[in-house]
Amino acid sequence: MSTYAIAQIEEIGEQTDGRIPYRPIRHHFGITSFGVNAFVGHEPGDRIINEHDEDEPDAQEELYLVLTGHAEFELDGERLDAPLHTFVHAPPGVKRTAFARDAGTTILVLGGTPGKAYEAAGWEIWGPVRPLYEAGQYTEAADRGRELLADEPPYAGLYYNVACCEALAGRSADAIAHLRRAIELSDVTRDYAAEDSDLDSLRADPAFMALLGVSG
Repeated sequence: MSTYAIAQIEEIGEQTDGRIPYRPIRHHFGITSFGVNAFVGHEPGDRIINEHDEDEPDAQEELYLVLTGHAEFELDGERLDAPLHTFVHAPPGVKRTAFARDAGTTILVLGGTPGKAYEAAGWEIWGPVRPLYEAGQYTEAADRGRELLADEPPYAGLYYNVACCEALAGRSADAIAHLRRAIELSDVTRDYAAEDSDLDSLRADPAFMALLGVSG
């Protein structure tokens, strides 16, 4: 039985996290071994890549390809012209962003953490819910998040984000259940939970302390 897949980029629906439009290529194909997505600048001057430097413990190196249009990158403060079909490689620690010079510019991005197996976090499907979280609409964000979990996707980050919204919305039992699943999928989420203020309402709960291995 054939398991390959094929798609034109326009067939992968565009989404937004409230900041930048993107096409969730990795999730569309169910890829779990590497990260790959496409980001879009509809008008000249639009930011295509959010400014970041990947300096966290799981910092990624990223390879960019100008797939359509014409872009301009800024790497550690230096502006670089990037016409059609230009590759740009940015290792961890390099501050990076990019802008469209032409309307409809699309940048393909591949990323992974050097020396570590890739873990899909599921941020691509969480993205449309992010504006609700940013606006403090935690109940609505939790409800939308639960819908995303209906098919039990294998994304620790998605379960973790839903748990945070549930904790902020006062749904402690649901938050702990989803946090438990996040830790089962990726133990690194235990470290995030230890410091995340979104989960402060759970800290006295024995079930939460057990998940973190903290004695009461």
